[in-house]
Amino acid sequence: MKLYNLKHPEDIVYFPEAVMQGLGRDRGLFFPLDIRPMSDIPAVLDMPFSNRSAFILSHLIGDEVPAAQIKAMVQKAFDFPVAVKPVTPNIDCLELFHGPTLAFKDFGARFLAQCLAAFNTKDTLTILTATSGDTGAAVAHAFYRLPGIQVKILYPKGKISPLQEKLFCSLGENIETIAIEGDFDDCQRLVKCAFDNPEARQQLNLTSANSINIARLLAQVCYYFEAAAAHPQGNLVVSVPSGNFGNLTAGLIAKKLGAPIKRFVAATNVNDTVPRFLHSANWQPRATVATASNAMDVAQPNNWPRIMALCHNNLDAVKQHISGFAIDDNGTFATMHELDRLGYVSEPHGAVAYAGIKTSLQPGERGVFLGTAHPAKFIETVERVLERKIPVPAPLEKVRRAPILSRTMTNDTTAFLRYLLR
Repeated sequence: MKLYNLKHPEDIVYFPEAVMQGLGRDRGLFFPLDIRPMSDIPAVLDMPFSNRSAFILSHLIGDEVPAAQIKAMVQKAFDFPVAVKPVTPNIDCLELFHGPTLAFKDFGARFLAQCLAAFNTKDTLTILTATSGDTGAAVAHAFYRLPGIQVKILYPKGKISPLQEKLFCSLGENIETIAIEGDFDDCQRLVKCAFDNPEARQQLNLTSANSINIARLLAQVCYYFEAAAAHPQGNLVVSVPSGNFGNLTAGLIAKKLGAPIKRFVAATNVNDTVPRFLHSANWQPRATVATASNAMDVAQPNNWPRIMALCHNNLDAVKQHISGFAIDDNGTFATMHELDRLGYVSEPHGAVAYAGIKTSLQPGERGVFLGTAHPAKFIETVERVLERKIPVPAPLEKVRRAPILSRTMTNDTTAFLRYLLR
């Protein structure tokens, strides 16, 4: 699989090199030169999830990683279920929160861990990543105690849920967590500056576990085929709760490969840069606003250039595949109540996606919205909105009283680089 740097198209690397680098020169994202559709899609949809995922990833990556090796990596990474749950007669939830950290990020983080373990040839490796919530837990647990790998995770101080924070900030050992005084965009900026610094990259052997890393992105392609397998008729509309837009990018790649998905809804909170862009053709990021769906509090989505590249930088082509939708917190809470009356408990991100599919669905279409996190990961919000207690799964109960081991830092680039190179 050949990938090119979106900022320097002449920079072409193979998949293992792209995984190890994370970002290309000038913070350029890596993206496949070519995505070939798969043949015999009905046969692909008939496969069990793990076998299908290995087949899809082998097709994408090509023969530079043996198919048997990819299958073994997938079996280790995807050792938990994915479920399609009916919510209304014509809308289902694709539940992606049955992994060890109860969020969809487990798919990408665990496959990335397998890739780095397979491709790393250096004595030590430093993973530097930013999180608005779920990425941190998934990455921390995927790499916890892996020999030769140090993990540094940045997150916006006070802007993720307490249980989210406990899940990845209480591990210690090779997992270092840093609470940044700022928002998620500040965290992303600090990560990018570190990758832009030759001394930091060389001294620390930096790579990333954000959705900017192509291994995570490709792993996320796989679960869209599970939704398509449940509804192979070709009338499927998928609503994706969107912040950094890696998840939606993966969905578009799945569609390009041949998944029978009609179109997507990019569902956001009031950090609605993309819905406004789709409506006006003007890219105008605003200051990030803190919301109840905090993992989507992203004003400048890092993966949007990949979506534009996939559509040959043609906005009209993008709009053939994606419609935009945005909702504020009050609308999100009302949607959580609506889902509860339907017998389905959702946290805010899933509620945003449900509101998007409910609003966008046309006659004859079948809807699926992505459930990206277990409701107990946002237990304070869910219980306050629904005015009742909800069960806490074992992984969260285990860390509820654990101490936070994070250090706090300002969002100053110079100070952060000095800290990394201390």
